[in-house]
Amino acid sequence: MDTDISASTSERRSHEGMILALACIAQFMVILDVSIVNVALPSIGRALDYSPTGLQWVVNAYILTFAGFLLLGGRAADLYGRRRVYMFGLVLFASASLVGGFAQTSAWLTTARAVQGIGGAFLSPATLTIIVTTFSGQRLAKALGLWSAMGGAGGAAGVVLGGVLTSELSWRWVLFVNVPIAAVTLLGALAYLTEARRRQDGERLDVVGAILATLGLAVLVYAIVNTDEYPWGSARTLVTLAIAVVLLGAFLLSQLRKSGTPLVPLRLFRSRWVTTANLVMMLVGTGFFSMWYFLSLYLQNVLGYSALRAGLAFAPMGVIIMVGAQGSSRLLPRLGPRRLMTIGTLMATVGFGWLTQIGSSHGYWTVVFGGGMLVSLSLGVLFTPLASAGTTGVDRREAGLASGVLNTSRQIGGSIGLAALATVATSHTTHLVHSGVETQDALASGYGRAFAVACGLTAAGFLISLFVPSAVRAKAAVPDAAPDPGPGGGTEPAGTLDPA
Repeated sequence: MDTDISASTSERRSHEGMILALACIAQFMVILDVSIVNVALPSIGRALDYSPTGLQWVVNAYILTFAGFLLLGGRAADLYGRRRVYMFGLVLFASASLVGGFAQTSAWLTTARAVQGIGGAFLSPATLTIIVTTFSGQRLAKALGLWSAMGGAGGAAGVVLGGVLTSELSWRWVLFVNVPIAAVTLLGALAYLTEARRRQDGERLDVVGAILATLGLAVLVYAIVNTDEYPWGSARTLVTLAIAVVLLGAFLLSQLRKSGTPLVPLRLFRSRWVTTANLVMMLVGTGFFSMWYFLSLYLQNVLGYSALRAGLAFAPMGVIIMVGAQGSSRLLPRLGPRRLMTIGTLMATVGFGWLTQIGSSHGYWTVVFGGGMLVSLSLGVLFTPLASAGTTGVDRREAGLASGVLNTSRQIGGSIGLAALATVATSHTTHLVHSGVETQDALASGYGRAFAVACGLTAAGFLISLFVPSAVRAKAAVPDAAPDPGPGGGTEPAGTLDPA
């Protein structure tokens, strides 16, 4: 009998290992796709005739739909089942990757990237649901730790893999690479995943809220991107901004009026911890997204790096993110979130200040390496304290939802900030070129101007972090922030912080 029990336990552990692998591989793929396209951007821009400001839509189309539908994806996994939503997100993500890889126009690729973002928004929170409904106790803590590490690994691997694929094959392979991974993962899901859900009578997905939020953000970004052609005071820009305000206002009104389960429970923001954490996250998210975008363009368009060399240049930055995250999690119990948040935002501010010194005559080691490493380290340092502060004072049953709101804030900050900073960089570059400045010098100066704005935004994040209540003390950050499995084995996750 002991032999039978041992065999049964071994088989169960083996199945759990496969389930954990399925969750981690999918999460890795979703985060990988945020960073893998950055190194390929110059090649994509040339192949599909993107304008200098239009090129950012390759990144922003993905970010905007991912942010807009992330909370909806988390709720769908709870209501309709982890297996069903996981496979839906996986198939949609892979299909959009395949279609995007064959893109012949900029509009084609941008649309495919937007659909990819929707697929990722359903897939990512479903992976978290799978973990918290499969594991418990110490095994849950270890599983969550590995799942979180996949985010860092995906972000780090993306920039290197993007360089290798673009250089050795084609930029199209940064999209095609998802298809075989998704196919193998889908077969594993069919074999090993079982269904688990907890749907109560009257609970429905807030699809209208997700659409209003995504459209509002997209129109806002569109208005900002086009200010280089239509000034801020022009009728077209003002009308576009007004439409964005109406859409976002309608979204907020819909959340206030919902008697059931709103997409974003605004009551969460009654907590000073939640409010300050989300504000800091939105501000620093702006800077972090812009760093990868502008440094990729700088290394290839100004310093003349190949895509492969640019990807390898980013590798140390990806590694230092994970080092910072590990160190931060160990320091949190002693220092508390506020001190770590102030340290992280101050480091980011200094790092972006350093990056403002980039120029056509400067090499990688003089500015890019030092500034980029400092900003990347600060990103790793900020993960844990922001997650801790962003879920402090929140009912444990809504901790997953609160962390999802925090992640959404980062995506929103990144998409709006990238639009604004790309416009700043392009406008400054155009002005210098018209003034007779060499193109390489003008480009470098434009990127430096964008980093100066990012420096100011992270400095604002530093000031806001000072208002995090000093009484906040970290608990076991990841396990405590995990969603409550609930009586039916479902969860209420909305996604968690991903370190891309």
